[in-house]
Amino acid sequence: MRAPISDLPLVLDQVSLQAGATTILNRLSLTITPGAPTLIVGPNGAGKTNLLRVCMGLAAPSSGRVTWGGRADRAPLRRAILFQRPVMLRRTAAANVAYALAQAGIPRNRRAQRIAGLLESVGLADLAQRPARRLSGGEQQRLALARALARDPEILLLDEPTANLDPAATRSVEEIVLAAAQSGIKIVMASHDLGQLRRLAGDVIFLVRGALCEQGAAADFLDHPATPEAAAFVRGDLVI
Repeated sequence: MRAPISDLPLVLDQVSLQAGATTILNRLSLTITPGAPTLIVGPNGAGKTNLLRVCMGLAAPSSGRVTWGGRADRAPLRRAILFQRPVMLRRTAAANVAYALAQAGIPRNRRAQRIAGLLESVGLADLAQRPARRLSGGEQQRLALARALARDPEILLLDEPTANLDPAATRSVEEIVLAAAQSGIKIVMASHDLGQLRRLAGDVIFLVRGALCEQGAAADFLDHPATPEAAAFVRGDLVI
């Protein structure tokens, strides 16, 4: 019997990403394995979003190699990504999820139950028939999470999903993220929020100018940073 396809571990081997003469990612070597959420942190322009794009397979490295479960094929078999400002389709909340299920190849006769379950899981069951573009910012982000979860991902990549949300909406999104992690989904999330890092992360990837500056347990990073750049970042100083 053939083993099920997995996208883990996700391995970057000396990966660089160039845009003309600009180095966006600089010789990154990382291994992302199952477990608690991994948070990617660093100053603005550190390369967090582009690292997520490479991890998803949306951007091909200029050099180096990325593998998912030992495969170099970039097809997103067991992974999904959520960007900071997701685009809502001009449809109801339920129809947005239905579209995601169709794209994931879920048979039509199984979609209604899955739509109901996904909307319930993100706290939007009562808003199923509301036009998605009339939802609040926090509700749209929760709907975007439902669409991502519709793919039944093994890896869920999140690009600062609470960056523009108020504290109550942030808490709602974080609760969904933690529930997904507890269900066995590997969360890889970019964040600028040290409080969020402490609340969510099992381990941390700290980038500076596209290079890996520090990697390890989140508690160690926060309480005992090993590099001057990490210490300055944790203090709230500007890191350039």
